[in-house]
Formats: sequence, structure tokens, C-alpha cells
Amino acid sequence: MKGYCLPVELRDELRQLHGELYPGDGIETTKKIIHDLENCTKVISVGDIVTFNLLNAGLIPDISFVDNKTKRSPVSDQITQGTKHGHFSTITVESPPGIITEELLQEIRAAMGSDKHIQIVINGEEDLAALPAIAMAPISSVIIYGLPDKGAVVVRVTEDKKKEIQLLLNRMKCKENNNGNPNYQR
Repeated sequence: MKGYCLPVELRDELRQLHGELYPGDGIETTKKIIHDLENCTKVISVGDIVTFNLLNAGLIPDISFVDNKTKRSPVSDQITQGTKHGHFSTITVESPPGIITEELLQEIRAAMGSDKHIQIVINGEEDLAALPAIAMAPISSVIIYGLPDKGAVVVRVTEDKKKEIQLLLNRMKCKENNNGNPNYQR
């Protein structure tokens, strides 16, 4: 299996903020984020609640990642329906919790090169999609992801940020056992 697997020793490191925290939730926090977005190459949302709030505030992300869950529980029908938008071309991929699959990486690459609004629906978990999105996004893009019970994090893509995230990804390479199942490198 190609792709990336989250090893246990990186979990705490990934919980650290990789951008600016906008505390709170809902439309007011989202409006503050939108107000601060200037000259962005692409706006990328990771998470159902973040995507829902951006759409409700009138901003259609260039790329959004959803998994129909929040805090590992199903989101409400209102959120599920609210993350759908007629401008999105929707793609569904498999990416289990703790893993970034090659299929997901290919779709992120394709979405970055597209001028369409793309929504990637992940069967599994979308949390880790922020990492390759940052690594692959054009400079001056922003990635917005939710931080449950705290707010939303805005990552501004710079050359340094891309290098920082790529170094993290390099520490997440998957390996396989004889059955083809990924083992977390420890």
C-alpha cells in the first residue's frame, strides 16, 4: 500500500496547531475567517462543520473534504445536506482512520490542478487530508480545518509551511505486512 500511515508517536505532534486558531464556532467565527482571507490562490476546507459554515457564510471552497462525521460520530442530516452544493464536482474515495491512501493523494493532486469546485467525500476519515492538501496546495492558498470544541484553524500555505508538512508526511510512510495490511511504523 502506498500512502501514509499515522504512527502513534506522531499523534501528539499532529495535535499541535499548524496555523492560526480562530476560537469559537459557527457563522461569526467563519465570517472573521472570511474577512481575513485576502489574495488566496485556493481556499480548501477540511471537515464537515467547517465546510458547512463556509457555505452558509457564502464562500464556496475550491476544494472541500468531508466524511459525514464530526468527532467520529455521524453529523446531522442538516449538516450533511448543508455541505452539498451545486457548484461542487463530487468525488468519493476510501481513506480509513489514520491512513492517507494513494487514491486520496491522487484525487487531491487532480483537485489542485482543477479550476472547478471539488468536494472529496471520504469513506473513512478526512482529518489527515489537511496534510497532503497543505503539501500540494499552491503558495498563497489557505487550508481551513476544524479543531473540535476550540474553533477553526487557518493554515496559510508558504514554501516553509509546505516543507514542514512534507517532513511530517515523510515520517508517515506506510509499510505492509505479508497480508497487504498497513503497519504503523514505530
